[in-house]
Amino acid sequence: MMNEKYYDVIVVGGGPAGLAAALSAAENGAEKILILERDNDIGGILNQCVHNGFGLHYFKEALTGPEYAGRFAELVKAHDNIEICCDTMVLNISADRHVSCVSSKNGYQVFRAGAIVLAMGCRERTRGAIAIPGDRPSGVITAGTAQRYVNISGYLPGKKVVILGSGDIGLIMARRLTLEGAKVLACVELAPHCNGLARNIVQCLDDFGIPLYLSHTVTNIVGKDRLEKVCISKVDGYTPIPGTEFEIECDTLLLSVGLIPENELTRNAGVGIDGRTNGAYVYENMETDTAGIFACGNVVHVHDLVDYVTVESMKAGASAAKFALGNKADGNAISISNGNGVNYTVPQRVRLENVDKALEVFFRTNKVRGKSLIKVTSGDKEIITFKREHMAPGEMEKLIIPAKMLAGVTDTIKIEVEDQA
Repeated sequence: MMNEKYYDVIVVGGGPAGLAAALSAAENGAEKILILERDNDIGGILNQCVHNGFGLHYFKEALTGPEYAGRFAELVKAHDNIEICCDTMVLNISADRHVSCVSSKNGYQVFRAGAIVLAMGCRERTRGAIAIPGDRPSGVITAGTAQRYVNISGYLPGKKVVILGSGDIGLIMARRLTLEGAKVLACVELAPHCNGLARNIVQCLDDFGIPLYLSHTVTNIVGKDRLEKVCISKVDGYTPIPGTEFEIECDTLLLSVGLIPENELTRNAGVGIDGRTNGAYVYENMETDTAGIFACGNVVHVHDLVDYVTVESMKAGASAAKFALGNKADGNAISISNGNGVNYTVPQRVRLENVDKALEVFFRTNKVRGKSLIKVTSGDKEIITFKREHMAPGEMEKLIIPAKMLAGVTDTIKIEVEDQA
């Protein structure tokens, strides 16, 4: 049998979630920590996000993506007990915490862990995932791929661009491509509202006069070798309306149509997946329903701010260290469910015995709202309410529920939203 090297905590992924988790694990007593990263350097998606706006919550200043990642990389590398293996692909994770991986330098290896933190991030939906009809020319790429071409490789993917979808990466690339000399002709969104942050709508579209077509979608792609034009139609819900079609001549179509948490390894480990988030079910300490396996960041649910990823991941790393050292969380679990107006909640379960000062719950509303009342209830009991002046699906909401408000709760905790006059 292969000699399996042991680590207290193994972190799968060296992006912002993985770096924060590893750092927190070290600060909470884990003596041997391993980060496994498939790219040639740590930092994850932040390495190609050269715009600023990161760190406003965590560092209280505006940083670029590489600057934000660099700060955590320095902190991680300052710990001699954190080992980093880049260019390493994790092939499988077992429920008993064995991690199989392969790299060109070390070949095939199997490690054993006291606890594992899943921090693999997410990937983009492609044309195949949304089934756009039409020709199959070059020039149809995802927004994240275009971002890597421009910011890492130094290539301009096209000169006349249409963007499908109003996710944050698509909005940011509208500005980036404009600054590099391309003409962004339109941003087209299926929903009746934009799916990006409000600041990105203003700074990336409005400031550059780029039109945003809400309740529209691309219904045909035309081009023999290179993309020549796209056909756009107004929609009723998700159904194109006949007679509303118009064409835009372009050489590039960027797809910013959603992100999918990278959970193939999660499923192989027997971890339960929440169909609402496409991420793992997690408890209040970010532990999954497989003992000793924790998850954080975009592999759990897609975040809009990296600052929230960091805080969530530090919680996961601390919990993983405690588990590896024998301090295992237990207690009766209570489900957290989404009620009216809520798409999902994270965490999905809470063991109240392990809540110290407060329970943090993240959720997204299902539509753009003005003044709203967020109600947290359990059975017939109203636990607490929160007021909001504005809410949108593209902006994640965070609730901090004091532990004292949860005293005596034994039934499912429900989060719901009511519109206020």
